[in-house]
Amino acid sequence: LAPWVPVVGLEIHAQISSNSKLFSGSQVQFAAPPNSLVSFFDASLPGTLPVLNRRCVEAAVMTGLALNCSINKKCLFDRKHYFYADLPAGYQITQQRVPIAVNGNLSYSLCIGNKMSQMVTRTVRIKQIQLEQDSGKSLHDDTRSQTLVDLNRAGVGLMEVVMEPDMCCGEEAAAAVRELQLILQTLGSSQAVMAEGQLRVDANVSVHHPGEPYGVRTEVKNINSIRYLAKAVDYEIQRQIEELENGGTILNETRAFDSKLGCTVPMRDKEGKQDYRFMPEPNLPPLILYDAKSLPANMNHQQVVNIDWIHERLPDLPSVKRAKLVEQYGILPEHSFILLNEDGLTEFFENVVRQTQMMPRKVIGWILNDLLSYLKQHSLTVKESPVSSSLLADLLNLLEKKEISAAAAKQVLAELWKGEGKTPLEIVKEKKLELIQDLKELEQICQAVIDGHENEVIMMVLG
Repeated sequence: LAPWVPVVGLEIHAQISSNSKLFSGSQVQFAAPPNSLVSFFDASLPGTLPVLNRRCVEAAVMTGLALNCSINKKCLFDRKHYFYADLPAGYQITQQRVPIAVNGNLSYSLCIGNKMSQMVTRTVRIKQIQLEQDSGKSLHDDTRSQTLVDLNRAGVGLMEVVMEPDMCCGEEAAAAVRELQLILQTLGSSQAVMAEGQLRVDANVSVHHPGEPYGVRTEVKNINSIRYLAKAVDYEIQRQIEELENGGTILNETRAFDSKLGCTVPMRDKEGKQDYRFMPEPNLPPLILYDAKSLPANMNHQQVVNIDWIHERLPDLPSVKRAKLVEQYGILPEHSFILLNEDGLTEFFENVVRQTQMMPRKVIGWILNDLLSYLKQHSLTVKESPVSSSLLADLLNLLEKKEISAAAAKQVLAELWKGEGKTPLEIVKEKKLELIQDLKELEQICQAVIDGHENEVIMMVLG
């Protein structure tokens, strides 16, 4: 039989980095006391009206431009109805008919096999980016068999990024989400910290034989780490293949990933397709965006969003930063990925290079092999490193001037990790690790060794 072809598509909810919510003035803050950041509108009291947050619109436009999307100059808001304890209005305001951005793409790279040097670049199409409100949070207290509702998150602005089903395994899905995360963080449009729920991924997975229509898909909801995403997708692909090969059928259902068991488990089936009863949001007019050409002359700039103005101010995206690192420092492309993937590592590397005479290609070896492996071993971030960039630069300068050997440098580094505040030079002097440059001095040491071991010398000569 022909092999199975897996198909993976992702829907990603990114929390917009903004001081206030999408349609209300309530503050956005992680881990605030429950229900302390809730306005009348968030609680859906009758007569309250939504007011659109300009910062959220700009963040979505910026993200759309960075992902090569077309920005819709006129986009619409819709109500999506469903009933849930933490959705006070009984509907969510979203964009179903005309979202803010459509038809983009995202390029990402991944390693083939175990070799870092075998990197391939893939592209996933972005179907759309839409603005929508987040719901609140239900906290299930099983011991008292009750559910507590926290509405702090209700109404927080989200960008939903919908990807086309262009991927085929967990590794691809993980690499695409990691690249998206870096882009969002570079733009500042979302902090995208998965541990704080600022980036949540739903994965749609199906399998089919080549040439046949796509199989029935399942959706794995709310995956909150890139590592779990790769595991969840690969597990689900294997599960579906085994199910079909054993004569079973795949249900169109929603599943969750159980990270402790490393498998996906059913949540609810989607057979009776939920009718969200979409309708235009009556309290919000169409959102009109402008560019330099369409901007009316007498318009107050504070009141409008200018796409071209945002485009001109886009920072260098990760792909451009990596290319610049390779060009400027002559490092390998795969090393530029590691520098950007670790928060703060690029700055650390550039600081060391600036303060040392050593070639950047040699510096990178020390940073990737010694610094990173130590930090990983002790679960530390780059910013928590006990060895600062200037200390490492001092050490590498001693090595570069041939004042110490590479083996001695490793010894000094081991001492520096202890964080006792000594400089590399002090450690070298204390442990007598200097290389001796003076020939006379070397001759004297050799002579002293020979004189002190007469018997061994005689044996050597006679032997």
